[in-house]
Amino acid sequence: MSVAADSAVYARQRVKPKASRDDWQMRAFMLVIALYLLLALAFPLYAMLSKSFKNDDGVFIGLANYAEYFGTPALSYSINNSIFIAVITTFITVLLAFTLAYALTRSCMPFKGFFKSVAMVPILVPSLLPGIALVYLFGRQGMIPWLLFGHEIYGPIGIVIAEVFFTLPHAIIIITTALSIADARLYESAVALRANKFRIFFTVTLPGVRYGLISAGFVVFTLTITDFGAPKVIGGDFNVLATDIYKQVIGQQNFEMGAVVSVILLIPAAVAFVVDRMVQKKQVALLSARAVTLQPDPHKRFDMIMLGYAILVSVFILGMLLVCQYAALVKFYPYNLSLGLNNYQFDLMDGGGWDSYFNSIYMASYTAIFGTIVVFTGAYMVEKGRGFDLGRGLFQLLAMMPMAVPGLVLGLAYIFFFNAPGNPLNFLYHSMAILVISTITHFYTVSHLTAVTALKQIDAEFEAVSASLKQPFYKTFSRVTVPVCLPAILDISIYLFVNAMTTVSAVVFLYGPDTTLASVAVLNMDDAGDIAPAAAMGMMIFYTAASVRLLHYFLSAYLEKRTQKWRMR
Repeated sequence: MSVAADSAVYARQRVKPKASRDDWQMRAFMLVIALYLLLALAFPLYAMLSKSFKNDDGVFIGLANYAEYFGTPALSYSINNSIFIAVITTFITVLLAFTLAYALTRSCMPFKGFFKSVAMVPILVPSLLPGIALVYLFGRQGMIPWLLFGHEIYGPIGIVIAEVFFTLPHAIIIITTALSIADARLYESAVALRANKFRIFFTVTLPGVRYGLISAGFVVFTLTITDFGAPKVIGGDFNVLATDIYKQVIGQQNFEMGAVVSVILLIPAAVAFVVDRMVQKKQVALLSARAVTLQPDPHKRFDMIMLGYAILVSVFILGMLLVCQYAALVKFYPYNLSLGLNNYQFDLMDGGGWDSYFNSIYMASYTAIFGTIVVFTGAYMVEKGRGFDLGRGLFQLLAMMPMAVPGLVLGLAYIFFFNAPGNPLNFLYHSMAILVISTITHFYTVSHLTAVTALKQIDAEFEAVSASLKQPFYKTFSRVTVPVCLPAILDISIYLFVNAMTTVSAVVFLYGPDTTLASVAVLNMDDAGDIAPAAAMGMMIFYTAASVRLLHYFLSAYLEKRTQKWRMR
């Protein structure tokens, strides 16, 4: 073949194929979901940023609000307090999580499944609940206040303990995954070189999980510095950025200063997210095709030590829940310790009554249904679409943004955007719809990554074959993609449901008289001094989330047997 002929072939190969009808339809769907993300995330954040540069009359005043904030010591100290709490919590949580994850993956202790399940329990409760438990344990009239040796539980000590409880399962999930991916040949080589256990730990184990530890650290840091529930209940006079936003908006109606604090809170969360992404890009594959799965050898003494540690962590987690359940049943602590159901008469308390509980169930159900549809459809259009690289890249960026936006910041941004008089979407404010939209947006990124991970496992040849057979993409989507990805779809739905039941920060500014939620009711009852009813409502959230989680487990097992038989040999 001549050089000219070679050039002609090369030119034909470089010519981009003409977009088909399916390609245009998929791009249209992707643009619709991108428009949703713009309206539900980008525009509200822009409105909040603009608000921070204006005065009460809406006149642009530059950095005057920021100068006022940093010129007020009581406000600016909150930055140092937030960073201090986040750093201490991150160190303690990652250390505790690593030890438990190490026990679950590198020991032969019994009841691993039980301890792993217990470690996931804090995901099912709002972050307000551990604060309430600590009040009953270590408060001025608590059960065991002497354990603090004269120190107050209200303040940094209480916040750190509550945040450790709240963030522990997130760190355990990441570190357990990192420890599970290990090549036994590395350990066999170290033993052959006569390295002792401590040297093996520091030269093989820790380097192998360093990226997991870093990711866990950034996740815990972000969750802690942006959390509102625990500091609100147990923080006392110890101000942090999250509670400052609430006080400025709800307490003083100072929306401009609330916007300033929101922007400041957004910075460390965004920095932590970006650094975590950069670190993850440096991670290399540790498990090759020739790798040998690491199976821990039984060592009686080590296994008993790990078992004892797992028992201590479980006692810490279950103990907090049992204290809350006890508080919910006691008639009037500490004066009348007889048990009853008086605290479950929510209609007699401030906070929204039983309607708030059922509103949460409705909202969580809508979030799970519509959120799963939106997230999985968007991920499919990005992952399986052809061409339109710029548009797909921008959509991916929009999908990753919610991870770096604290819920409290998102809720305040919705006030500035949806409550604006000139906004045609103003009718959504205080409705159930805006609660669902904000919750889907708040938890969009993790759901999107779950869907993309599942879709990457499906070979692109399915779409290519369908196109060659002149079949529309939606038939391939419904008959192939959805059944194959059904486990991931169910995981996304339960993730959205549980987080919708427990979230406080994303919805605390958005509910109306008829749309009060259970998690907000816990906050309102605690503010009104009805701590025992608040604990009762918190336990109702836990039991609901746990029941749905259990239902999800059995439903997943049933559907996987019906739709995933192809996975079995």
